[in-house]
Amino acid sequence: MTLTRRTLIGSGLALGAMPLRAADPLRPTKRPAPADRRFVSPAVEREIARVSAKVADPELRWLFANCYPNTLDTTVFMDRVDGRPDAFVITGDIPCLWLRDSAAQVHPYVHLARGDARLRELFRGLIARQSRSILIDPYANAFMRDPAAKSDLPWALTDDTEMKPGVAERKWEVDSLCYPIRVAHDYWRATGDEAPFDALWADAARAIVRTFREQQRKDGPGPYRFLRRDRLASETLILNGYGAPTRKVGLIHSMYRPSDDACLFPFLIPSNWFAVSALRKLAVLAGRVRDDAALANDAAALADEVAAALAAHGTLIDPASGERLMAYEVDGFGNGHFMDDANVPSLSGLAYLEAIPATDPLWRRTAAAAWSERNPYFNRGRVAEGIGSPHSGMGTIWPMSIVMHALNSDDDAVIRQCLRWLKDSHGGTGFMHESFDRDDAGKFTRAWFAWANGLFGELIVDLSRRKPHVLAAPL
Repeated sequence: MTLTRRTLIGSGLALGAMPLRAADPLRPTKRPAPADRRFVSPAVEREIARVSAKVADPELRWLFANCYPNTLDTTVFMDRVDGRPDAFVITGDIPCLWLRDSAAQVHPYVHLARGDARLRELFRGLIARQSRSILIDPYANAFMRDPAAKSDLPWALTDDTEMKPGVAERKWEVDSLCYPIRVAHDYWRATGDEAPFDALWADAARAIVRTFREQQRKDGPGPYRFLRRDRLASETLILNGYGAPTRKVGLIHSMYRPSDDACLFPFLIPSNWFAVSALRKLAVLAGRVRDDAALANDAAALADEVAAALAAHGTLIDPASGERLMAYEVDGFGNGHFMDDANVPSLSGLAYLEAIPATDPLWRRTAAAAWSERNPYFNRGRVAEGIGSPHSGMGTIWPMSIVMHALNSDDDAVIRQCLRWLKDSHGGTGFMHESFDRDDAGKFTRAWFAWANGLFGELIVDLSRRKPHVLAAPL
C-alpha cells in the first residue's frame, strides 16, 4: 500500500508507539515510563494529582491521567538556537510541527506556566520556533524539524506550489497564523513574561498581518497557489490552484480548513472570526509589550475591517427555521452554506477561542444548529452523538466535538452525557482519537493524536473548577 497522509491516519497506527508502564493491574497507565518521557513539568504532575483527586469515576480519572500530559510525554523536542530555547512539537503520529496543532497542544498548560520554570522554557521555545517558521513561509501549515530540510511527507512531495526548505506542507489556512498569536498572548497574560517578544517575534507578527492583508486579495489573486495530484477533490484547489472565485468584501481568503481539507467557498467564517480575535490580541501585545504603535494600529484596523465584513457577509437565513445563523463558508456574492466541522476553529468552537462571547444569541443559535441534523456532519449512533468531518468520512464522530459541546454547556446533565460518550469512545486504548465510528468505538483514526488528548484534559481541568460536583458524582 502506498503511504499517504490519509492511509497513515486511517490505519489507527502510531509512528513511534508509546511504551507502556503498568501501575494498576485493572487500569495500567498508558504513559511512557518516567525515564522515557520527552518533557517533564512538575506543575503538570501536580495538576494531574490535584484534578485526579476530584474525579470519582475511575475510568474517567484514568483517561485524564493518560491524556492530559500526552503532549509533554511524547511530542516535545527541546533544543537551543542562538543560546535560547527552541521547542519543536510534533502532532503525534506525524513527526512535523503544525502551527495550529503545536499551539493548541501546549495551551492546556498555559495556566501553570507562571509557577514552573520548565514550562516557561517550553513556551518561550515554541513561540520562537513558530516565529522562525512563519518567517520561512507564512503560507505553510506544517514544518520540518530541520529548517534546511526538504519535506519528507509522502503526500506533499509532488505538490505544485512554492515549497521552501523547512516546509513540510504548504496548505494556506487562516487559523495557522491565528494559533501562534493566541498561545503567545495567553502565555503573556498568564505569566507577564516578556522574554519571547523580541525582534524575531515582531518580524513574524508583521508577516502575519501582511499575509492576512494579501489574502483579502483586493489587488489581485495574491502570491499563493496550490495544486496536488490526488484522487480526492478536497486535497487540491480549483482554478489553477487559486480556489473558487470571490467578491472582495474585506474577508480573508482561506484555501483550506483546519481539517486540512479544501474550502468550498474561500471565506471560511470561523477562521475569519478567529483572525479578528487574534489580531486584537496581537494589537495588545504590540502596544503593551513591544511599544510598537504602528504594528498595534495596523492589527487593530485590520481586525475592525474583517469584523465589519463578517457582520455584513458572514451569516445566512436558515430556510427550514427562518432564523439567521452564522454561515460556515461564503463567497461574497451572496452564496454560502451551513455546516460545521469538528476541527477548531469551528462555528461551535468560537466561544472557546474567545472569538465570540458565549452569551451571543446569534452564536448560541448557530452552535445549537451545528449540534443537530441541520449540520450534515452531525451524527448519532450506538456509541455517541457528535460532529464529524468530511476529512474522516460520513458516520464518524470526533471526540473534539464532544469536548467542545461540554465546554459550551452549563447544563450538568449535558456535561455528564458528554463525559459518558468520551469514556465510551476510546476503544480500549486509554486515549482520545481523531474520530471514531458512531456505532463502533473500535474503529477509529489516529491512535496518537496529541491535540485531542490535550483538549480532553483541558475539559477535565475546566470542570474541576467550574463544575467540581459533576466530576465528584458517579457517571
